[in-house]
Amino acid sequence: MFGTVVVGVGIAGLARIRDLMNPMPSSPSEHLKLFGFVSRRSFGSINEAKQISLEDALRSKEIHAAFISTENKTHEETIRMFLEAGKHVLVEYPMALSAKAAHELWEMAEQKDKVLHVEHIELLTEEYKQLKKEVAGKDLVKGTLHFTGHVLDENKTGFPAFSGIARLTWLIDLFGDLTVTSATREMQKDKNYSRMTVHFQTANK
Repeated sequence: MFGTVVVGVGIAGLARIRDLMNPMPSSPSEHLKLFGFVSRRSFGSINEAKQISLEDALRSKEIHAAFISTENKTHEETIRMFLEAGKHVLVEYPMALSAKAAHELWEMAEQKDKVLHVEHIELLTEEYKQLKKEVAGKDLVKGTLHFTGHVLDENKTGFPAFSGIARLTWLIDLFGDLTVTSATREMQKDKNYSRMTVHFQTANK
């Protein structure tokens, strides 16, 4: 069995705990054993998974991999700690708040001979696979992708573009590398409203 720990117990972390405690029959998850979870808040246990300290998770010889589901701002530091401790890492997107930091983490994982995987579960859904089939072999002339969400705490999540990075990953996966041609941001603090509009070009313009 491959020992794991979940770091962070927000929506994503709780889903990880649930899935690791009740793996799908004949799925790779059956070979994973959850040794506990790490959180700044005190829970004791969740769904029979016990809370352990970050220090114990890093030191444990039984834990081989960490699932990081904390706020964006802490991803980089937490990845570094677990790679330094010789653990494999799966992290919810984005891996870091800068491309420079992300490249450093990839290099670190390579040097440590560890897997560093950025999870974007939407790319594995049947709906997305169908979308990819529909656009295969077609030329993109023009398109718009619009999505909404609640206002995020930039101190924890980073610049607003990071809340949309999952959709940017969609576009790159579907249409190849993109170049930013313009970007604007509108804010109405009295209404707690923010909008970011970005225009991209594909490699063939």
